[in-house]
Amino acid sequence: MSIALIRSRLLKKYPEIIFGFSTKIGGEREAPYYFNMSHSVGDDDAVVDENRKLLFEMLDLGVDKVAWQHQVHGDKITYVNQSGNCGNSDAMITDKPGLGLAISTADCTSVFIYDKKQKVIAAVHSGWRGTQQKIVLKTLEKLINEFNSLPENLIAYIGPSVSQKNYEVGPEVAEQFDGKYTIPQGDKFLLNVAGNNYDMLLDFGLNEENLQISNYCSYELEELLHSYRRDGLHSGRALGIIAMKG
Repeated sequence: MSIALIRSRLLKKYPEIIFGFSTKIGGEREAPYYFNMSHSVGDDDAVVDENRKLLFEMLDLGVDKVAWQHQVHGDKITYVNQSGNCGNSDAMITDKPGLGLAISTADCTSVFIYDKKQKVIAAVHSGWRGTQQKIVLKTLEKLINEFNSLPENLIAYIGPSVSQKNYEVGPEVAEQFDGKYTIPQGDKFLLNVAGNNYDMLLDFGLNEENLQISNYCSYELEELLHSYRRDGLHSGRALGIIAMKG
């Protein structure tokens, strides 16, 4: 059964890294959930388990080689050394080869980081709340302070997410962000979450050539990507997975 994955041209440069971002296409699944990776959207659990198995195997990772978290739109960061559910958090870090870190999304920004010298990876879920709490910045600080990372050795890929022109928020959300990330739209604002995360990475000291931001908009690419903002309760979820080869 064919599966369409989104890859990172930047992470592809490092043969020791496994990376893939799932789409709606895979396992010959049909509406409304398509190739869904979440147990919490109303899809059949057995189908979700089979979808995950297909995805993990395509990435040469077994079902017992991937860690995930219960994402709560906060700023907690978890060190992970085993597969399965690692609890409530929105960022994971590991230095264990052969262990994948999975981020679930359906519009939110995801960030995948690799320290090419210290051999550490991180995976971050950063919706507007996580971005406002600077979870990416806090993850970078943890890498520096606890894993001896240096900004110039970090590689980062920002996965597909809802684009600014399709992400309307109220003034109560917009006022929590620097005005450079908001565009007035009547009594609402258009918010650039991915761009804010990109700037956090750049301002921290990562080299621009070591940064890639996906230009795929989850809202616009209806045939390819899950979008909660577009499809509501019937939206599936994607998984973005990063691992170091064992």
